[in-house]
Amino acid sequence: MTPGPRELLKGAGLRVTAPRLAVLDWLAEHPHATADQVAEGVRARLGAVSTQAVYDVLHACARTGLLRRIEPAGHPARYETRTGDNHHHLVCRACGRTRDVDCVHGAAPCLEPSSTGGFTVDEAEVLFWGLCPDCQGAPG
Repeated sequence: MTPGPRELLKGAGLRVTAPRLAVLDWLAEHPHATADQVAEGVRARLGAVSTQAVYDVLHACARTGLLRRIEPAGHPARYETRTGDNHHHLVCRACGRTRDVDCVHGAAPCLEPSSTGGFTVDEAEVLFWGLCPDCQGAPG
C-alpha cells in the first residue's frame, strides 16, 4: 500500500500541518504546477493561506525529497510528487505545459557523461523541448 501524505510527512521528519497536506494532495492531482498555481489550489481547499506559507511548504518538501522541483529555462519552477524514478520531462516552448517522459532504457544518448570530473553521478535530468498539441495549431 502506498503511504499517504501524513505518513510521507512523518517519514521525512516534517510536522503534519494542514498546508503541507493540502500542497501534497493538490500536487498529486495537478503535477507540474507552479508555486502560484499550487497556492491558488491550496487556497481553494483551505481558505486563507499565504503565498509565503505555500513557498515554505514547497521548499521543505523538495528539500526532503517529497517533491521534485523542475526548472525549465525561461519558465517558472514547477513541482511534482513523482520522485525517485529519474524520469524526464517534455516542455512546451510556448505555454510551458510539462509532461512526464519515462526514462529511456538501453543505450540512451547523453545520459552518461564522457567525464565525471571526480563526481559520483546519481541522476540525469533531461528536458525535451517542443510545442504541445494546443500550441502547434495556434497562430504565430
